[in-house]
Amino acid sequence: MTDKLTVSVLGTGIMGAAMARNLARAGHTVRAWNRTRAKAEPLAADGAQVADTPAEAVRDADVVLTMLYDGAAALDVLREAESALRPGTAWVQSTTAGLEATAELAGFARAHGLVFYDAPVLGTRQPAEAGQLTVLAAGPTAGREKVTPVFDAVGARTVWTGEDGATASATRLKLVANSWVIAATNATGELLALSKALDVDPGDFFALIADGPLDMGYLHAKAALVLEDRLTPAQFAVATAAKDARLIVEAGRRHGVRLDVAAASAERLERAAAQGHADEDMAAAYFASFDEHPA
Repeated sequence: MTDKLTVSVLGTGIMGAAMARNLARAGHTVRAWNRTRAKAEPLAADGAQVADTPAEAVRDADVVLTMLYDGAAALDVLREAESALRPGTAWVQSTTAGLEATAELAGFARAHGLVFYDAPVLGTRQPAEAGQLTVLAAGPTAGREKVTPVFDAVGARTVWTGEDGATASATRLKLVANSWVIAATNATGELLALSKALDVDPGDFFALIADGPLDMGYLHAKAALVLEDRLTPAQFAVATAAKDARLIVEAGRRHGVRLDVAAASAERLERAAAQGHADEDMAAAYFASFDEHPA
């Protein structure tokens, strides 16, 4: 089979738009749809066809890629596209949906004869735009030749976690990874807030840990977004991070594990969102340390 595919991208937010753009640049035929059409329109300049409905987007597609807010949104959109779905179509489900929702989505795929790939991605806006995401994927070996060109267009690396997407093995790994990302981001915000409260120059802390085991690039990257007031455009938005944190807490609860840090992180992110930072980078959880916007 040809390695040039017709790919339907449903959801063109921060990540979906970048993935659609890279698919088009790789020579694939891309049909993009977003609930708010204006968010998909710029993709026309990159060669994507902007569809009015999910059904229009998925008709005769080789691969359907969903990158939506959560599992419920992904299921709703696939139901809207139901009349145009073709048995045998590969469904690359990249929404961070959580364990229960992934099982439900796999059930929908099974009922409609779709080949289901649980395929969340690791990375934020910048690696997405550069086609440098890490794709975490679970799905049948037979048929991977159809989805591999998609993964190659959007990512620098694909990590296969299993042969049955319904087990959500890729989503499980994504939740573990995001638990660390969210915890590290919130810890960064708190150290900056404490530094401010105690009149400590954050630079002194960075110098203290420089080149040692406590130092890491992610700390510097997220701290810089706050210190240099570069929270927009978001690499990974506060509201989305809060949703993922809740999925992590729920996954732990269902498996008998209490995740206090994840629960506290979700609360901080939700508080920052309520303060007006929902669409800013998740580093804006920093502001949740203050009752009023710090001077």
